[in-house]
Amino acid sequence: MKREKTENKYAISPRAWTTLIVLGLSVLITMYGETMLLPAIPDIINEFHISYNTSSWILTAYLIAGAVMTPIAGKLSDVYGRKKMVLLILIIYIIGVVIGGWSPNFYLMLVSRITQGIGISMFPIAFGIIRELLSTQKLAIGVGIFTSMFAAGSVVGLALGGTIVQHFGWHTTFFSILPLAMTLWFAINRYVKDTIQNSSVLQNNSQLDNRNNNTQRNNKFTSIIDIKGAILLTVIITSFLLAITIIGNINNNTDTKSLNNGSNTVFYTFLTLIATTIVSVVLFIIVEKKIESPLIDLKLFGNKIFLISNVLVLTLGLPMFLVYQTIPFLVRSPPPGGFGGSAVEAAMVQLPFMIIFLIFAPASGFIISKIGSIKPVVFGTIISLVGFSSMFAFHATETLVEGNLAVIAVGFALLNTGIFNIIMTSTPIQYSGISLGMSVVIMIVGMSIGPIVSGFFMQSFQTTTTASTIMMTSHPSATAYDMIFVTGISISVCSVILSLILRKKIKQSNTDIIQQA
Repeated sequence: MKREKTENKYAISPRAWTTLIVLGLSVLITMYGETMLLPAIPDIINEFHISYNTSSWILTAYLIAGAVMTPIAGKLSDVYGRKKMVLLILIIYIIGVVIGGWSPNFYLMLVSRITQGIGISMFPIAFGIIRELLSTQKLAIGVGIFTSMFAAGSVVGLALGGTIVQHFGWHTTFFSILPLAMTLWFAINRYVKDTIQNSSVLQNNSQLDNRNNNTQRNNKFTSIIDIKGAILLTVIITSFLLAITIIGNINNNTDTKSLNNGSNTVFYTFLTLIATTIVSVVLFIIVEKKIESPLIDLKLFGNKIFLISNVLVLTLGLPMFLVYQTIPFLVRSPPPGGFGGSAVEAAMVQLPFMIIFLIFAPASGFIISKIGSIKPVVFGTIISLVGFSSMFAFHATETLVEGNLAVIAVGFALLNTGIFNIIMTSTPIQYSGISLGMSVVIMIVGMSIGPIVSGFFMQSFQTTTTASTIMMTSHPSATAYDMIFVTGISISVCSVILSLILRKKIKQSNTDIIQQA
């Protein structure tokens, strides 16, 4: 009887299941919108007459906005309530979707992507709600199910996206999201209960309002929301990625004389952007150390487990979006560099990756609840390394690419669920929201670098094909894809090393706890 009571004590309640499903659908719908657009990236390049390197900003602008807004939204959710912030962010996302559907040029497309990127910031808030509803014993299961919605949305998006793009155009992909997003808004409003009705921060603000004037209230608000940190973080990410984009776009100019005349300008622009990045990093560290409520609490990195785990998070996000940016071009570009396939075929090649991730993400949650988090993390990094190595050696056909992507997906799923479970369980409960928000930001930064790296190689290594008897066109060469997959191998090697170091640190930590007890 005692055993039965213990099991009931840690059972997932109906309310927790409902919240988990509804909030999981927010991830599903968002990823549905993102992956539907992937097969259309080559079409957007042709319509807006942009380079391969510049096209990477279709994904990168979205991710930068998410990286910057995630910690800000997390702080605001502590003040005004998590449910309210999720509903507000979802409205902003819907506005971005509408703008994207009507974009007549690349600049408005970027505005749309930035607005949509703010939607990413609701994910850690949703994670926070789920953590407070689940016991530690069941947390890995909840994380696995929640993160599997990323893959579920990708599966739905790719399954429908290629067909929609091919028959109705890429603009239609945006409009197909609207009824789903609006339905989700009403579902969240109806079924999700805010776990923090009146936070201590909000109560303190109310007391301060009764005692002080408007200026003091504004000062208190700015102390809660790290505006300086947000601006500096934006400058750091954007200037660094722009520097990579500029280097890649040099090869877009085939006029040697024009290139030589402009080489000095390009070089000085590159140096300026790198200098801006370095100065901004220094200023960001200074600001974050002094401010009362930092955007990223650097003190948490004093925990070696937390530090290594977040570097692993970075190495997870970068190769994932390296793949997302690369595969549509590999499939749709003409031979000899690509396969000369359609938008539908580009979607189908990526589909196994998403399906495997969908299966293994929740499964890894159950595995972790039985054997712990670190073993799946180590195995995940090794499997990812095997997958990228095989992709480099064998990617001559669509079938080989599909198989290799499936292997990579298994590794990513194990690593993703395991590492986030380590981060959440190794952080004190009072800092869980901050630490999770920081980890999501770091992962998004890695994701934003991935497309830029892919675009850089595709722009730097090109081959010329004959589109007709009178027109020659350039496309990424086989060397470009080889370089991209070698990059994936290099990152995977780093991930394996880091996972082994993390395993050692966790063992040492557990030994210290036993000795102290």
